[in-house]
Amino acid sequence: MPTAVRGEGVFIYDEHGNRYLDGCSGALVANLGHGREDIARAIAAQAARLAYVHGGAFTSEPAETLARMLAELAPADLDRVFLVSGGSEATETALKLARQYWVARGRPEKYLVVFRWLSYHGATLGALAMSGHGARRRPYRPLLAEFPHIPPCYHYRCPFCQAEPDCNLRCAWALEAEVLRVGPEYVAAFIAEPVVGAAAGATTPPPGYFEVIRQICDRYDILFIADEVMTGFGRTGRMFGIEHWGAVPDIIAAGKGISAGYAPLGAVIAREEIYRTVQGAGGFVHGFTYSGHPPSAAAGVAVLTVLQEEGLVAAAAQRGEYLKAGLLRLQERHPLVGDVRGKGLMLGLEFVRDRATKEPFPRDLKVSERVVAAAFRRGLCVYPGSGTADGVRGDHLLVGPPLTITPAELDLLVAILDEALADVEAQVPG
Repeated sequence: MPTAVRGEGVFIYDEHGNRYLDGCSGALVANLGHGREDIARAIAAQAARLAYVHGGAFTSEPAETLARMLAELAPADLDRVFLVSGGSEATETALKLARQYWVARGRPEKYLVVFRWLSYHGATLGALAMSGHGARRRPYRPLLAEFPHIPPCYHYRCPFCQAEPDCNLRCAWALEAEVLRVGPEYVAAFIAEPVVGAAAGATTPPPGYFEVIRQICDRYDILFIADEVMTGFGRTGRMFGIEHWGAVPDIIAAGKGISAGYAPLGAVIAREEIYRTVQGAGGFVHGFTYSGHPPSAAAGVAVLTVLQEEGLVAAAAQRGEYLKAGLLRLQERHPLVGDVRGKGLMLGLEFVRDRATKEPFPRDLKVSERVVAAAFRRGLCVYPGSGTADGVRGDHLLVGPPLTITPAELDLLVAILDEALADVEAQVPG
């Protein structure tokens, strides 16, 4: 790999002076782009004042400020915050918080977390146990807790409504069937990404999907965890991705965009009632060395301030429509592009061998990796994925540039991707 030495705006430069348009914000992290001196100064100033305190003994001003900002931004009464160092820590924390909540409620039999196939919630063992991505799970399967799962919400390859004219939301009602199968008395939580990221290339639920999920969770006393690690902080054109639906989660797990890549940071945001229940039973038995790290919290404060002052959430919605129109033009031009989907500046392309049948390419052709490599040679970074069709086959890309990207830079992104797709079509048998 080349050595990156500098970033400026939406571009990264390597040691040889080559320039790369960051069309995926790293891993949908660098929401504000690269080289922002205002954020760097905020981190440096905090590090000079106070670099570290242990959360068991002290709090700090930036941690408290960030918690207040998150409480104001989160929906409804999600106003209690536990700071961590990234997305995997956030989802792991959400899992443990849900478990401890039910223990505190006097219902220790509730421990299962229902997840969806074609999902990814993190690299730690707890997070991976509730992730539905076969390739990431496979090496660690003997170490993973056995949790129940339901089919993905995946309109392009929906097993429930492909032969019907309209969505019937059976993918959402599948949660009720699974809860009844395993016993609602054992189910602690359901976890889902509002828009699926790495595992499925921006698959997006239809209207009503999360409203049904919320209804089922309420009916059977189940906590709803929204994994906003990728979708949070403007990425989909709303502050939190779940806001596209009329449903409020009980817990939000956040990361990535909360600090826009300027420091390792994540957060869990929970309803007041969850906090009070756990605190009333003696407190949360959990913690990390760098929870509430003052310079990282200062980065979060600076990032959220910029996000709001520069109107970047609304900008992501507008620029996302512009980018999606460009990607749809690529779909018209290139037969291997079977689907374009997503919200805001979190968009996905799925590649197929045959559009009519949606037949995926054989995995050994590595089509998504070929497209990524062809784009990279031309100075564009995009995010590959595979396994969307059947757990092994199925190629997709995530496209998610910084929210600060301009229309001219979006045109450049689409133009380079156009060339890369043409290059791969010439290599891969149709």
